[in-house]
Amino acid sequence: MREVTSPRGIQFHRSLIQTSPPLSPQLLNSLIPEENTRCQHGLYFQDGERRVDYVLTYHIKKPSSSRSNRHSYCFTDNPRGDLEVAPHDHSMDYHEDDKRFRREEFEGNLTDMGLELEKDEDTKTPGVGFVKIHAPWHVLCREAEFMKLKMPTKKVYEVKQSSGVGAKISTLVSKATEPLHPNVEENRVHNVKHLSYAFSREKQHLLLGNGVYTAAYPLHDVSRNLSMHSCLLYEEWASYSVFYKYQPIGLVRKYFGEKIGLYFAWLGLYTQMLIPASLVGVIVFLYGCATVDDNIPSMEICHPKNNITMCPLCDKACSYWKLMEACGTARASHLFDNPATVFFSIFMALWAAMFMEHWKRRQMRLNYEWDLTGFEEEEVSDHPRAEYEFRVMQKSLKKEHKTQKVPTEKEKLTCRDRFPAYMTNIVMMLLMIGVTFAIVFGVILYRISTNAALHLSNNPTTRSNVRLTVKTTAAIINLVVILILDEVYGAVARWLTVLEVPKTDKSFEERLIFKTFILKFVNAFTPIIYIAFFRGRLVGRPGSYLYVFESYRMEECAHGGCLMELCIQLSITMLGKQLIQNNLFEIGIPKLKKLIRYIKSKRRSFQEEEREKKLQRYETDHFLEPFAGLTPEYMEMIIQFGFVTLFVASFPLAPLFALLNNIIEIRLDAKKFVAELRRPVAARAKDIGIWYNLLRGVAKVAVIINAFVISFTSDFIPRLVYQYMYSPDGSMHGFVDHTLSYFNVSDFQHGKEPMEPLHLGYPVDMCRYKDYREPPWSNTPYVISKEFWAVLAARLAFVIVFQNVVMLMSDIVDWLIPDIPKDISLQIHKEKILMVELFMKEEQGKRQFIDSMTPGGGKENSNKHAPIARSRSIPHTHSHTHANNF
Repeated sequence: MREVTSPRGIQFHRSLIQTSPPLSPQLLNSLIPEENTRCQHGLYFQDGERRVDYVLTYHIKKPSSSRSNRHSYCFTDNPRGDLEVAPHDHSMDYHEDDKRFRREEFEGNLTDMGLELEKDEDTKTPGVGFVKIHAPWHVLCREAEFMKLKMPTKKVYEVKQSSGVGAKISTLVSKATEPLHPNVEENRVHNVKHLSYAFSREKQHLLLGNGVYTAAYPLHDVSRNLSMHSCLLYEEWASYSVFYKYQPIGLVRKYFGEKIGLYFAWLGLYTQMLIPASLVGVIVFLYGCATVDDNIPSMEICHPKNNITMCPLCDKACSYWKLMEACGTARASHLFDNPATVFFSIFMALWAAMFMEHWKRRQMRLNYEWDLTGFEEEEVSDHPRAEYEFRVMQKSLKKEHKTQKVPTEKEKLTCRDRFPAYMTNIVMMLLMIGVTFAIVFGVILYRISTNAALHLSNNPTTRSNVRLTVKTTAAIINLVVILILDEVYGAVARWLTVLEVPKTDKSFEERLIFKTFILKFVNAFTPIIYIAFFRGRLVGRPGSYLYVFESYRMEECAHGGCLMELCIQLSITMLGKQLIQNNLFEIGIPKLKKLIRYIKSKRRSFQEEEREKKLQRYETDHFLEPFAGLTPEYMEMIIQFGFVTLFVASFPLAPLFALLNNIIEIRLDAKKFVAELRRPVAARAKDIGIWYNLLRGVAKVAVIINAFVISFTSDFIPRLVYQYMYSPDGSMHGFVDHTLSYFNVSDFQHGKEPMEPLHLGYPVDMCRYKDYREPPWSNTPYVISKEFWAVLAARLAFVIVFQNVVMLMSDIVDWLIPDIPKDISLQIHKEKILMVELFMKEEQGKRQFIDSMTPGGGKENSNKHAPIARSRSIPHTHSHTHANNF
């Protein structure tokens, strides 16, 4: 069964169509010859007047003899009502012939709509044909309702800004930050606003290509004299030399559409909000550096007279060791495990709440400035997807064949129809999460076995750096696995979403985002969660250790706790993902794909011809990387937001590294959109969608995780308990000895005895280990002591108090900061009043006109014509007024 091509198969957007009137020949003749040639170099039809607004590409089979197939045409109906088309090539197989027929049918429908087409098959790109489309101005006006454009009202009203203290402060701030603004006039906020309202109508079907067309894209605007948009974007946005400037968001929105504009506005605000978080994080880190020499626990560990003998870290291969050997680890742990860390965790929780509120305000301001206050996404996102309608059609035909009756009601896919897909989703999601857990477990075995093997080395340097070597190499392995699984999970999430056959594009996107987020979040944070909450807690004690496969002893944390190891894992994963995945992949992969496309097209002299400007603009754009959506861009930032907020108690420098990355990321993404990707089809949106809910969810989870990190991973709570419950003088002196338990070496299991401590120079009868247990000479040896329960109670109490206090403070921040800026609220109110006045004046004018046309003055007939529909009260406007609203 052949699908019927929709006559409205291409969705144009106002930012894709050049809204200025067509250029006159006089204007073209006034240009210098070089510029005239450049303007016509693929940006215009062969007549040099009609601009190319959209391009479709398709696969062609060239005949053996080369001949020119470039021609302009407008399909017209002949007297029989058929389309006049080129004769069929009988050498083509059935599938190619069917595709060509569908192209001709679809292109004929486009011309019926008034669009103008020009084909070009004699290009320098073998095997690819191009259909250039131009939308005349009268077609744009006629199709404004269909294309979801906002038509301006007949008159332009000036909405005066407030002149109070707030406006004066805003003016002063604007002047002070003038050097940070890009040199783009469209980015400035003007006092004159065009009042408008939106039409509402169901969205059209989109063309289902299935190989009929290979690509569809608008052209990048590279004509410097006729439009400065692309040039300004490249100079004032996509350049690393302007990293310190604000983004020209208004121009980004005008060139790429509201959806992409909102992404870059969100990314810019997020980056700005990272500045105070980075400063506070650096201060916390410097506080740790400044107080490390005054930290009593680390001083006790590093004291030369410290002769505490510790129990072996592994069986057989390891021997006893001095606590003083952990001096470096203890001092380094203090950099991240100090009282300022608790303050920073609270600060970051409030910072996340303030970021959310500021984004809501910024989003509302952009909605107002971009005329989105009355826009509802359901207007453009509720139409069923082609895949969904195809499945519904299959279901309907199957039911009709079974019952031999035509269905009276419109069919739809039910939960029963999707049940196999849902079960596949559940099984595959659990399987992928299980794969992540299995890989983490494999890395644990690597750490345990490598730790034992390195202790057998004859090299004293190797033995002294066992912990650092194992930590670093395991973190790198985790990073590599995360990068690989990220790509796999992205493909799996898309496949699972396709199986569900969501009804609308919005539903498809949200389901895809949710699955991808779950898989990538688990992939990125499972190794970190293991170190933070499980490592060192499932160990056992000397003489009764816990083993895996009866051979591998579970690994312990260093004496300073697992916080330092958590910091190493977090920093390597975060920096590695940002450097490799977010930057190198974004630069290298598009260039590699571009090269592969040129190789496949057998264009050996691509670089020469590109340098000599022989390719047409639509050919050059054809070899750019297709736009794959904003999901990868948002996803990498959401994961980074998780690194910044979830475990910030262990790595206060995370906001700083995120800030440095984002400064580069903004310009890298900008350059990618301007120069590396095909120009996306602009889409309207009034918010960032499901990403905001994910951000709020991560922020809420961050409060809980940081509470547990401070309570159970760091030594903050044990230090407080000792200082206020067990210290004889209220100081931290004796804390290290208080946290160490005794073990009689004669109680080691047979075959698990450590090596003889020849390097110590004396026999060992008692060794120490970090735990709260009774000594071997007590009535209940090695049983958990009462100090353990006191510390556990304090830890649980801290989690409850910290979580509730911080969430309460976050709710207070939400309540104190209004979602809508006051000036925007006042402007919207004034515009509503002006709109009502406008409608009343137009109603009155129409009534007077009707009365003047009625014999006898029409007094008695005036009431008859009073109720006039408002929807008919706004006439179409002139083209220059319409153009101002784009």
